[in-house]
Amino acid sequence: MCVYHERLWVPVSWLLLGLLVVVLLSAELAAGVAVLIAGTGLASYGAVIGTSVYVVLIGVFAALMLNWSRPRLAVTGSELTAAGASLPLAVAGEVTALDQRQARALRGPRADPSAFILIRPYLREAVYIEVTDRTVGTPYWLLATRHPAQLVAAIDSARPAARAGDAAVG
Repeated sequence: MCVYHERLWVPVSWLLLGLLVVVLLSAELAAGVAVLIAGTGLASYGAVIGTSVYVVLIGVFAALMLNWSRPRLAVTGSELTAAGASLPLAVAGEVTALDQRQARALRGPRADPSAFILIRPYLREAVYIEVTDRTVGTPYWLLATRHPAQLVAAIDSARPAARAGDAAVG
């Protein structure tokens, strides 16, 4: 049973602006290559080389944007999953929605190197999840999200059942 699900998609504005920058850079590089090969035996391949520059740079940009959009956040009945890592909700302590200023502090000067941090530059708000069991190996999770209040509510609603299930097993 999935209580919450979010995919951290790159915003359309970033895609459009990035594509514009990549096309301009490709045009600059293709023009430079055309000047370099002018007067050589490769001049007849100028269009192929120019097109190749566009294809390679746009392909690299698309791969980067898809990679940034890959992480998912999900809260199920007993665990929180973020980018493939799982945290049992039975060991989740304090859960707090952070505004931009608080999230920036935990991403930067107040960050713990042993914490699990999933951030994206286009997501300013985050959720802080304290880990109460030190055997997990991380003191807290910091997750960037578009909907911090909804993620906190989902964790809070699923946590009692996870703790009850953990107590029944133990």
